Amino acid sequence: MIRLDKVGKSFKDGITDRWVFQDLSFTINEGDTVAVSGPSGCGKTTLMNMLAGLLSVDSGSIEIEFEDRPPFQLKHLNRSELLEYRRSDIGYVYQFFNLVPTLTLKENVLLPIELTGRKHLSDQAISRIESLGLESRINAFPEEMSGGEQQRAAIARALAHGPKILYADEPTGNLDAKNSSVVVDMLWQEVSSAETTLVIATHSESIQDRAEKVILL
Repeated sequence: MIRLDKVGKSFKDGITDRWVFQDLSFTINEGDTVAVSGPSGCGKTTLMNMLAGLLSVDSGSIEIEFEDRPPFQLKHLNRSELLEYRRSDIGYVYQFFNLVPTLTLKENVLLPIELTGRKHLSDQAISRIESLGLESRINAFPEEMSGGEQQRAAIARALAHGPKILYADEPTGNLDAKNSSVVVDMLWQEVSSAETTLVIATHSESIQDRAEKVILL
């Protein structure tokens, strides 16, 4: 479960604090598919980075609860605890793919498994590469892949280590309509199969229609 209670975030604009949002409260249950939507500049990426522990709240709290441990607030985690949360509990799909350019597709996908030591998930990760239609590109480097292939690889990487939550920040923002549709279908299929909670920031009305819950900023 993800629970936001009166969350606010601001940035310095000269000598003035500019609030991106204030008093933001909502709850996401385990296994939900949730779309975060709103106009450009409303704070979607900021919110995603806060949920991922990459940015801290300026007011309120973000509480995370998993079945196998007591609930915890992100702002109370120390540096090593935040690193463990980001490394082990969540996956993140970026709009600009963020694949490591010096690694092959296979090496990129297996990287989270290397970092978490969950070697027993390697075979499943390779099978996911095949299920995403990337078996012929498994030894290709990112620069040799199309945008759609890179985004599918990014999804495979984000799910490789079996995260409890998958955050996706405008994952189709740099794709054409055909590739966007393919990527979204595969993303929904993969999170459903893995029973992973999905939080996706998007402008797309079709993605909003597929989500069980829509949060408007």
